[in-house]
Amino acid sequence: MKNIAVIGAGTMGNGIAHVFAQNGYRVNLIDISEKSLEKALATIEKNMDRMVAKEKISEADKKEALSRLTTTTEMLSGVENADLVVEAATENVELKLKIFKDLDAMTPEHCILSSNTSSISITKIAAQTKRADKVIGMHFMNPVPVMKLVEVIRGYATSDEVTSAVMELSQKLGKAPVEVNDYPGFVANRILMPMINEAIISLHEGVAGVEEIDTVMKLGMAHPMGPLQLADFIGLDVCLSILNVLHDGFGNPKYAPCPLLVNMVTAGKLGVKSGEGFYAYTPGSKDLVVAPNFA
Repeated sequence: MKNIAVIGAGTMGNGIAHVFAQNGYRVNLIDISEKSLEKALATIEKNMDRMVAKEKISEADKKEALSRLTTTTEMLSGVENADLVVEAATENVELKLKIFKDLDAMTPEHCILSSNTSSISITKIAAQTKRADKVIGMHFMNPVPVMKLVEVIRGYATSDEVTSAVMELSQKLGKAPVEVNDYPGFVANRILMPMINEAIISLHEGVAGVEEIDTVMKLGMAHPMGPLQLADFIGLDVCLSILNVLHDGFGNPKYAPCPLLVNMVTAGKLGVKSGEGFYAYTPGSKDLVVAPNFA
């Protein structure tokens, strides 16, 4: 696999494109918004500059990596020569199903189609194509250039050959791939999201405040970030979406999202991306300040 197409220039998409380009692959980064593509390129260059400053890569390495990266708003031209597509669009079921149906018609027969979805069924996605054996999940962690884990999710029909190829490719990116089967939430979010939801329930029921809950988990369980801060970082809308997938997929009330989370998302309080969630975020400031509603 030499030619990689990444669909979606958001936080995950630009991180995935960064890692592939840095490791010698030709990358087409695709998004419907030219502005998003420009922002993604600026982010990638900024992150690579940080790596140069820390002497993890050289200036020449950076320039070579950037030279391997192109952008386009045209899906067909971006994927028509791809050996692997990594879809990193918004976590929306209908959108992803449409993208994969289109990709099946646009990409070469040998091309592997992968999704960075954090919870949506790979089997359901693969059913939109005529190559279910070549559809797989590649769930990278955020921030992609830093985090080592890649959940490699096998759909019902994903072949052994494709799974082995993606596991090997992930290792070439300097990642630690872990193979999992296709059940709601996979492993990472099946365990993480109920913990985050329980933290929100504890806040909702007045067990403790935002800082207190996060402090208990950081100091008591050695988590680098408390669950409420992590929820803000992930995006409260994304957390809600994943919990709904778990709740719908298993039909178990233990996965039902906390009413407080539902209300916050409805009110547009989505965490870091909106400037306020459980904490309030000021551009350029690293201070962690509890949001006014919880202070």
